[in-house]
Amino acid sequence: MAKQVTTVSEEGYSATNEIRDFETTIDATGEEAPDTLEALLAAYGSCYVPALRVGGQQRDAGDLGRIEIETSGDLNDDDKLESIRFDIRVEADVDDETGEKVVERAFELCKVHDALKSELHAETSFEGGAF
Repeated sequence: MAKQVTTVSEEGYSATNEIRDFETTIDATGEEAPDTLEALLAAYGSCYVPALRVGGQQRDAGDLGRIEIETSGDLNDDDKLESIRFDIRVEADVDDETGEKVVERAFELCKVHDALKSELHAETSFEGGAF
């Protein structure tokens, strides 16, 4: 199985992404839409939510109810992502020890977390004069 997204930029630094029947815009400058790192942080947090729900069930925390994650990304001097922080709040009354188990399990389940590894590198092809 493979996932596919088509990204098109007619000019400038904004790009439209076609994802199945959906379309989203990402603007590297952040002027017209979320920037690339904001989009990455949103994808990470959005992936972590279902991982938390499953982790909660698997680690005897039950239904977590409402989940809110504030995802922060610290940038280095080159404006590249240096670190990420999740501040997680859940509706369910979960003790700290169980919460740690849920968080640990969620990292094991989260596909975006897994994809953020140094050995993952995009294979590329390049074709000039294509349009």
